[in-house]
Amino acid sequence: MADAAGGMATRARGHRAADVSVGQRSGRRHPLVAAAMALPPAALLTIVFGGWEAVVTQASSVAGMLGR
Repeated sequence: MADAAGGMATRARGHRAADVSVGQRSGRRHPLVAAAMALPPAALLTIVFGGWEAVVTQASSVAGMLGR
């Protein structure tokens, strides 16, 4: 019971459970690692749900605005 109370007190101070674990590094993930994790599922969802045309349209709109 003492372990549960200690964990509750740690989380109450704003720490996540992963920060308390032994052997876990605290800190932020590198942006390239985050992109490498996010892009494959995003591409899969784009292909599965047929949103490729919307992506191309948005990209061309942004390119047009940057070209001005």
